Amino acid sequence: MTGLLERLTSALGEVTTLVEESDGALTVTVDRLVASLRVVVIADGLEMVSLTQPLAWDLPLSNEIRDRVAEQAGLVMLGTVTLVEKLADDKVADVMLRYNFPAAGLSEEALRTLILLVLTTGAEVRRVLTQ
Repeated sequence: MTGLLERLTSALGEVTTLVEESDGALTVTVDRLVASLRVVVIADGLEMVSLTQPLAWDLPLSNEIRDRVAEQAGLVMLGTVTLVEKLADDKVADVMLRYNFPAAGLSEEALRTLILLVLTTGAEVRRVLTQ
C-alpha cells in the first residue's frame, strides 16, 4: 500500500464505509452511492487520486436526459459529469462523475474534505437526475 493510499484509508475510514480492493483501489460508500478511488503515479513525486462515482444507470436515453445531464455537468465545480450512452442495450445510458487531482501537500483533513465534497455533489446530481 502506498503512502497516499494509507493516508486516504486513514482519512476516509472514520467517515465512510471503506473497502480495500485486491487490485489496490478503495471503494467508498457515501449517501448509498459507491465510488472507486485509485492512486495513480504520474511521475516521481506526482501522485494523483482518481475518483469514479456511478451516479445513475440504465436511464432511458432521451433528449430530456441529455439536457438534464448537460445542465448538471455545467453546475458541478469539482469533477466531470458524463453521460455514457449504451445504444446496444435498448438505448439507455449511465451517468458517471469523475475527478482526478494531485494529492501532494494535502493533509488528511483536506483530503477527506475534498473527497467528501465531490461525493456529496455526486449524490445531489443523482437525486436531480432520478427525480
